[in-house]
Amino acid sequence: MSTASTQLPEGRYGRSSDERADRKLKIAGAVLGALLLALIGYFAYHYVGQNKISGEVITFEPHKDSVQIHLEVRKDSGTSGYCTIRSQAADGSEVGRADFRFTGSATRIDRVLTLRTTAPGTTAELLGCHAD
Repeated sequence: MSTASTQLPEGRYGRSSDERADRKLKIAGAVLGALLLALIGYFAYHYVGQNKISGEVITFEPHKDSVQIHLEVRKDSGTSGYCTIRSQAADGSEVGRADFRFTGSATRIDRVLTLRTTAPGTTAELLGCHAD
């Protein structure tokens, strides 16, 4: 009688448990990767594709009781909406906030606006633009 263990022929009795686990991990990784790509595509479409109005503060000039703001708005033709702008004092407190409306068929609008403030404002920050 021999004490040495006998080797089974390779491939005769199916896959080993390690091979099955590797295959399952590859499948799970592929499925999760595809879901991640779909999720990124969904958010990209809604962020870029559905954005009908956007704006940018080009320059601003603070005055004693107001801030003069040069705002550029880009929008789809015929889309109406508004942009919200705020101003803060040197200590960070909010001293002014207003919504400025935009309508019409123009796709690019450049306007100089005046935001009234309760104290001298040191900033002009665009909080966002939204379509109606």
